[in-house]
Amino acid sequence: MKLRFPIFDFGFAQPRRRSSRAPGQGLKSKIKNQKSKLSSRGSVLVIVLVTVLFAATALIAFTEKAEDDLLVEAREIASNRLRREAYSALEVTLAVLEDFRLVNGGWRSPAEGWGDPLEFAGWAPRDGLQVEIAFEDESGKLSLPHVEAATLVNLFEEWGLTKGDAENLTDALLEWMRKDHVATRARTSDYERAELPYGPPQRSLRSFSELAAIEVVRETFFDETGRPNELWHRFVATMSLLDFKQTNLNGAAGDAVLALGSLDRFQQQQLNDYLHGTGDRAQQGPGFFQTTADAAGILGVPSLPNGYGTEIAALRIRLTVREGGTAFQLSAVVAPPGGAKFVPPMADPATSSETGSSTGDKTASAAGTTETAADSKKLNYPFTLLEITENAEFSRVPAPEPKA
Repeated sequence: MKLRFPIFDFGFAQPRRRSSRAPGQGLKSKIKNQKSKLSSRGSVLVIVLVTVLFAATALIAFTEKAEDDLLVEAREIASNRLRREAYSALEVTLAVLEDFRLVNGGWRSPAEGWGDPLEFAGWAPRDGLQVEIAFEDESGKLSLPHVEAATLVNLFEEWGLTKGDAENLTDALLEWMRKDHVATRARTSDYERAELPYGPPQRSLRSFSELAAIEVVRETFFDETGRPNELWHRFVATMSLLDFKQTNLNGAAGDAVLALGSLDRFQQQQLNDYLHGTGDRAQQGPGFFQTTADAAGILGVPSLPNGYGTEIAALRIRLTVREGGTAFQLSAVVAPPGGAKFVPPMADPATSSETGSSTGDKTASAAGTTETAADSKKLNYPFTLLEITENAEFSRVPAPEPKA
């Protein structure tokens, strides 16, 4: 065994070198390195936090969008479900109305017994749904396509216009609607001088929005901001755009009766009490007239003008189906056979000149007409559906109450 003593091993022993660092310099270096490591870790932590923040923001945005999409889809599904129920209720209502029409020879008033057709038929909606139904006699208004100038003047005077203003307003309206109208006073129109020149269509209104385009009418029925005023609402409540011959006395609007000029306000109040079962008729309940002769006898007048009738020519049916906070609204205007109809659109001269230029076109047109007529015969629907709207804003303007 060999023993080595490093103290004598001059070949391998190395002398220790003294460090050239100053006292405390090593500690400072360690602290500096520690700070560098902490700074690097802090930067990484900030990056991670920023990444998490962006991810959370994106997740929230995605969740909100998904929530909106799901809400829209849920509402659409609920609306479709309520829509089916509304059309079912409409079909039941029309079936009941047809039964009453066949038995009574026509419609006169809900007082005949069809005021609640769903209950009459024993029909009920599905559990959790509520169905509300309301009727409006569109033929209880004045038919604008047939209204006479004197009737319009009477109406506007009842609304507080002077005779001159009433005549001027009537002329402006009828010049827009009728080609053969003779104005009571000379006036010139400025339609051609407008920024976008236009001219009167010389056919009856197809929408009440047309009133804003008619001179004089625009200044009377709209305020300075262009919004419809009270006179506009009263005009809409009194006039119908549909074409029918007589105003149904059983559903006549108050201003329509005054415009025809045959009843004073006292007689109109009598009429209102009789039809609605108020005043002296509170015990008997709502009534209706079979003929205008019956009405003349009750109102104490020899006869009523030809402008009055006692049958409904156009009936508006309003249905609202509710489920919790969701609602679906359906409005339909139906006319019985021989009832009201829409004003036909104005013929296009260019189309008229081209009509008949080709024998082949004539044949195709005739064939198309025959096919449509055949389809109508197959359908055999008892009513004419004049209008149907879904989720439209129902008018909240009540008909003016008669004044005693």
